[in-house]
Amino acid sequence: MGSPVSIRDVATRAKVSVGTVSNVLNRPEVVAPATRERVLGAITELGFVRNDAARQLRSGTPRAIGLVVLDVGNPFFTDVARGVEDTASEAGHAVILCNSDESARREARHVELLAEQRVHGVLITPVDTDLAAVRRLRDRGISVVLLDHPTDEPDLCSVAVDDRQGGELAVTHLLAEGYQRIVMVNGPARIHQARQRHRGAVDAVRKAGRSRAVLEELVVPALNVASGQRAAERLLARSTRPDAVFCANDLLALGVLQVLVRAGVRVPEEMAVVGYDDIDFAAAAAVPLTSVRQPRQQIGRTAAELVIAETMSPAEHEHRHVLFAPELVVRESSRRPVRPRRGR
Repeated sequence: MGSPVSIRDVATRAKVSVGTVSNVLNRPEVVAPATRERVLGAITELGFVRNDAARQLRSGTPRAIGLVVLDVGNPFFTDVARGVEDTASEAGHAVILCNSDESARREARHVELLAEQRVHGVLITPVDTDLAAVRRLRDRGISVVLLDHPTDEPDLCSVAVDDRQGGELAVTHLLAEGYQRIVMVNGPARIHQARQRHRGAVDAVRKAGRSRAVLEELVVPALNVASGQRAAERLLARSTRPDAVFCANDLLALGVLQVLVRAGVRVPEEMAVVGYDDIDFAAAAAVPLTSVRQPRQQIGRTAAELVIAETMSPAEHEHRHVLFAPELVVRESSRRPVRPRRGR
């Protein structure tokens, strides 16, 4: 009895690369019809049978990809993960989800674990800008896509939203509504998204020809509800309060909103609130929250497609930098009430 037919034997018979045969087996829609028929013909002629068990033993995991996010408790990343998992599942890949909790140390541990598990690729929202974790993965030959973090580096794919534009949309809206004292509750400057959203807010003030004094930045340690609550308490303790708050994400905004409502502050008459991400809870808040919408599941799906394509055909893969445009969704938390005209 002869040796089992290998995928390389099929590639040789069909006169294509091993990566093309892998695509025919796993993602046939990306292969030209004529090439696909030639590969399928070679499979039939040679009697090739895919051995999933053997492949899993060799790789250490059933064609897994890693997903490392900043905060798995944030619904934004939950929706992104759903997009990743849906696409990965369709392609026959498992997803290993890791939470860095905005900690470079935890991120490094997760990256080491994923490398030990010999995952095929990793999607990562890096904690710091130096991309040290990404470099460690690339040095081990693991495909990487930056998630929610744009880059212009030619050897990396990235999928993100234009956060600078998003910050500009939010503050432009508040200025147009007539708010005069805006505080941006923001995360640490080391977080790329926080920096970009603040730059966009500054852009809005500059383009409106307004003084920088109209915009203040209040930095909090974490992008969560508790930080938003503490920020709101600090703002309410001031002798002169802001009349609008722009938060770097919806969790912060929901925390701010909770404290304002509990303190009897009328939103938006006394203080407007705008968030970022447009998670499902934004529209369902006590005062429906104005927010900058990101295409969360589409971000996940696109990133998964890119990393799977690279793992299947690394030599043929062309790196892409995908940047989605944000959208402002205006709700009651920032829209100035229309006052009825008095009769003559």
